[in-house]
Parts: sequence; C-alpha cells; structure tokens
Amino acid sequence: MPSLVLLAVVGLLAQLVDGSLGMAYGVTSSTLLLAIGTNPAAASATVHLSEIGTTLASGVSHWRFGNVDWKVVLRVGVPGAIGSFLGATVLSRLSTDAAAPVMSAILLALGTYLLVRFTLFGLRKDRVGLPLRKRFLGPLGLFAGFVDATGGGGWGPVGTPALLASGRMEPRKVIGSIDTSEFLVSIAASAGFFLSLGSAGIDWKWVAALLVGGVVAAPIAAWLVRVIPPRILGSAVGGLIVVTNVRSLLHHTALGGTPAQAVVLALVAAVWAAAIVWSVRAWRREEAAETAELEAIASADEPVANAAITA
Repeated sequence: MPSLVLLAVVGLLAQLVDGSLGMAYGVTSSTLLLAIGTNPAAASATVHLSEIGTTLASGVSHWRFGNVDWKVVLRVGVPGAIGSFLGATVLSRLSTDAAAPVMSAILLALGTYLLVRFTLFGLRKDRVGLPLRKRFLGPLGLFAGFVDATGGGGWGPVGTPALLASGRMEPRKVIGSIDTSEFLVSIAASAGFFLSLGSAGIDWKWVAALLVGGVVAAPIAAWLVRVIPPRILGSAVGGLIVVTNVRSLLHHTALGGTPAQAVVLALVAAVWAAAIVWSVRAWRREEAAETAELEAIASADEPVANAAITA
C-alpha cells in the first residue's frame, strides 16, 4: 500500500508539473519506475496507460480554461500518434539489459534539454500570433511521439519547447494544446505496447495509482499554468531528471557503487542547485523589468490624462 500511495503522489506531482509546464509527466514517472527496477518497456507502457486518463482530464481542464488551439492539437497529435506507435514497437523488441541504459540516456538528454532551456533562455514571447505551418507541426509530432514511446516520456519536452521557441503561440495555449494532443499519443503508444507485449509486466495497480494522482492534479495544473513561473519549474524538474538518470547510467558502468559515483552525483546536484538559483534570480529580474516598463507607461500617460481633464 505505501508504494501505491507513493505512486499516486508521484502521479499528482508529475501532472501538476506537466499540466502547468506542458511536459514531464512521462519523464518523471518513467524515471521513478526505472529507479525501482521496472522493465523499461513495461515502465513506458504503465505510464502511457495512466496517461490515457490523465491527458483526457488535463485536456478537458485546459479546454475549459481556454488554453487549447484545436487546429494545433490535430496537426501535431495525429503524426504524434503514428510516431508513438512506432516507438512502442521498437522499445518492445529490445532486451531489458539493452533497453535500460538506452532509456536512461534518452531521459537524461531530455532532462538536460529542460534544464538548459529553462535556466538560460526562459520563454520566448515576441512572435505570438504568427501562424504555425503544417510542415513544421507534422514532423515535430512524428519525432516527439517516437521519442515519447521509446523514452517513457518526451512528448512535452520535445513538443512544448519547440512551439514555445517559435514564439507564435501564447505559452498557455502551447501547454494546453500539447497536453490535449498527448491523449492521442498515449492511446497509440498503449496500443503498440499491447500488440508487442500483451499485458506482461504491467501492474494495473500502479497504472491506477498514477492515474488517480494525475486526474486529481489536472484541473489544478490547468489553473496554475496562468500563474506559476515556468522558468523556475523547468529548471527544477530538468535537474531532478538529470540527477536520477545520471545515477542510473553510472550503475551500468565501472563507477557504479564506488565513491566516484557519489562524487559525480554531488557535482551534478550542485549544478542543479545553481541552475535553480539562477532561474529564480532571472525570473525576478524579468518581473522587475516588466513592472518598471508598466510604471513608465503609466507615468507617460498621466500628463496626457491631466491635460485632457484641464482642457
């Protein structure tokens, strides 16, 4: 029972992050399942099965808060479903010994991308409103879906930053649309795992625990996307994924279980802490700059308003 409660809490926290940042439910949940020794294919299948429910709840919540662009959902989600089905088939054919380090490496790459992206660059907002092209959304969905199934997560870490980097959609619409389209990706990935693996290795209690936690968090996350600082959250989640998967990869090398492993992990943790501090300071600078800009605009308008009243 304690393990199921822990999984439910993980599902809740992962969905809070995913629903407010547009990524990291699968990566976070898969990382935990791998850390406790789950077969990589079974871990990814478990996460994607739970995501069928969590992404549906998340999509409905985002829709009700006006965070969804349905054209983007279809244009990126359908190719994403194709890619995730192919990725599930590929992962199912790898042996457990071969798949574990491969999956950890993919998760490490995604975590590093999150950490660097949100720590150093934040979010781009200068091209909001320009149209997104099908020739961009289709290949993006296909690639993100494939990575998502093979890595146990990756739809959000690939899709959300790509759309945010384009600067053509409001951040809340990017997050809501990516979260909603993930419903299609989860169904396709689950179908791929079932055709290749059947139900072998899947613990349905784990699926239910992750699902319950995620469904509870979905509406809260859809609201939080309007108020939470994504830069700080992205750095925190990215660093957690990096530390966990560096540990997993070191376990497969000669450094596993040695003092050198502890030293490496300590250094990585120090970089993670520094990244969070950097993100907090950068966010505060951005907030101060925006406040100063608004005050300057208000000050400039005040004489005009006074003159109009006097006249």
